[in-house]
Amino acid sequence: MTRNTAGGNTQKRTEIADAALHIIGTKGIAELTMANLAQELGVSNGAPFRHFKSRDEILEEVARRVAELVGETFPEPGLPPLERLEGLFRARTEVLGKESGIARLIFSDQFTKALPPEAAAHIHGVVKRTRAYVLQALKDAAEAGLIRRDLPPEDLLMPVVGTLQHLGFLTALSPEGTPFKRPETSRVLATLLTLLGPVHPPK
Repeated sequence: MTRNTAGGNTQKRTEIADAALHIIGTKGIAELTMANLAQELGVSNGAPFRHFKSRDEILEEVARRVAELVGETFPEPGLPPLERLEGLFRARTEVLGKESGIARLIFSDQFTKALPPEAAAHIHGVVKRTRAYVLQALKDAAEAGLIRRDLPPEDLLMPVVGTLQHLGFLTALSPEGTPFKRPETSRVLATLLTLLGPVHPPK
C-alpha cells in the first residue's frame, strides 16, 4: 500500500483520514471534497495535499484507518469462545456508534464500489476476518458443548454475523442526540445466546 508518499507525518495523515471518515458518515462519500475536508479540518483547501497526493490516496488511508479501528474490536483468541463472541459484539457496536462512517463503508456495497481497489481490499479484509473469527468461536463453543450441536457451526455463522452486522448498523444510525433509540446490545446478546444454546433431547 502507498503510505507517506506526500508527507511523513503519520499523525497528521491519521487526523485527515478521521476527518474524511466523519464526512463520509455524516454527509456521504460524494461529499468528500477537498473543500469540505479542509473545512472539517479548519485548514486551507490545499493543506491535505501536503500529506496526500490525491483523493484516492486519502480514501486508501481512510480504509486503512477503518481496518485499524475495527481490528481493535477483536477480543483475544485465547478467551473462552462465548466470551469472545460477547466481547466482539460489545466492542464492535461501541466503535460503530462512535463513527457512522465505518458502518457505511463496511455495510454498503455501493460505498465500497466507490473506493479505489486498494481501499476496497482493506474493507473486504475486515469482513473476511470477522467471519473467520466468529466461525472459529462457534467451532470452539460447539466442541466444548456450549452451544447447540444439531447444526454445524458453518450454518450458524450466517445468523450470528447477520445479527452482529444489523446491530452495528442500527447503532451507527442512532447516534446520541437523535430521536432513534439505540438497540440494547445486552438484550440482543442474551437473545442470540439463548438461540445458540445447547439443544437437550426430550425426556
